[in-house]
Amino acid sequence: MRNYNLIIAGYNIRLEASDDGPDLWPAERFQRNICQSNDFDVIIRVHRGYYSLPEDSERLFVAPYAVEVKDMKITTRDNFWSVYRHQSGMFLATNFPANHNKTAVLKFSLIIREWELWIDGIDNSTDPLEYPLDGLILYYLTVISGDIMIHASGVNIAGRGYLFSGTSGKGKSTIARICGESGATIIHDDRLIIRSINGEYHIYNTPVYRDDKPAESLLHRIFLIEHGNENKIVPVAGASAVSLVIANCIQHNYNPELIARFLGSVSIMCSVIPVASLHFRPDRRVIDHILENE
Repeated sequence: MRNYNLIIAGYNIRLEASDDGPDLWPAERFQRNICQSNDFDVIIRVHRGYYSLPEDSERLFVAPYAVEVKDMKITTRDNFWSVYRHQSGMFLATNFPANHNKTAVLKFSLIIREWELWIDGIDNSTDPLEYPLDGLILYYLTVISGDIMIHASGVNIAGRGYLFSGTSGKGKSTIARICGESGATIIHDDRLIIRSINGEYHIYNTPVYRDDKPAESLLHRIFLIEHGNENKIVPVAGASAVSLVIANCIQHNYNPELIARFLGSVSIMCSVIPVASLHFRPDRRVIDHILENE
């Protein structure tokens, strides 16, 4: 196809092949997000071929490629993707772990919502949101919208939305599984977007797995989780709550203005949504403990 729209976390993203661009074929995990629309929050025009960055571009951020082995991240490549700044705009250059011949450059703006994407090393068709472009594009949409992307699992239990956040190995997937087995609705167990809409906070999933389908919930409480010998909830507030939540958020700290905007978004959220630490045993009793301590 030459163009299509996706609704992800409430964002309307339009992908459009340019005259010199490839046919666009979204991966299976995006199929449930396709919608019919002429509107968009951001439009990305896709070109085929190599794009050479301006010579005087300044590299602001570089991310290594790391794989997880027994809950440890092992760097296997120093230069995975990078962000550059130039007077003509912002650029994101990336490789693709699943296709070593494929590279891409995204020209984007933190103000104008019309972006350009050049993809090299492809045939006549491609998925324009192959990892890591999917997460990076969504991240910058949260940045310009004042929203938050976080490593967390999210569930809805009896009409109330809970977010369980922590670093790898803290139990995000475990607690999501326990909640799911007890009849709760799982929003996602890995990566969520938090948005403030009409004075209420909502959590949304993002397409990570092949069988993901769009899901959202109002957010009522945030838990910072740890495995423990007993179920224990301890409220956290103020600067401590903000710093602990930020530690699990996805953020690219190279721009003071973006850092200040992000800090403001998290601070406001933590002043509205209760935050607590949760030590839990991996069984059904943790859900009872949460509901009893509402």
